[in-house]
Amino acid sequence: VQLQASGGGFVQAGGSLRLSCSASGRTLSSYTAAWFRQAPGKEREFVGAINRRTSTIYARSVKGRFTISRDNVENTMYLQLNSLRPEDTAVYYCSIGPASLIVSSMSSPARYEHWGRGTQVTVSS
Repeated sequence: VQLQASGGGFVQAGGSLRLSCSASGRTLSSYTAAWFRQAPGKEREFVGAINRRTSTIYARSVKGRFTISRDNVENTMYLQLNSLRPEDTAVYYCSIGPASLIVSSMSSPARYEHWGRGTQVTVSS
């Protein structure tokens, strides 16, 4: 399976970006798919996830600002980032894990089997 994240860039605080994660070799809708991010010197941090039924969960730090969606025809997951803040600056990664993941497990990077290369998001103040 290959996951390819794209859409990152440089944006001013308050701006928006949309990240994409395209999958090949697997059907995204058959898995739990998630976004994580990692800032320099920090651990990888959970951003949000979407399950097979398109239910979503988000980290408290992004809830209300970020939205995850999935296009089954395009086999692509999206992360809409609104009201961006400098502390959102990080490399953003997409990943997929078992469809059976329960909500309490979705935020753990160890639960995800496949990862794409990240895309850099930089937010200036």
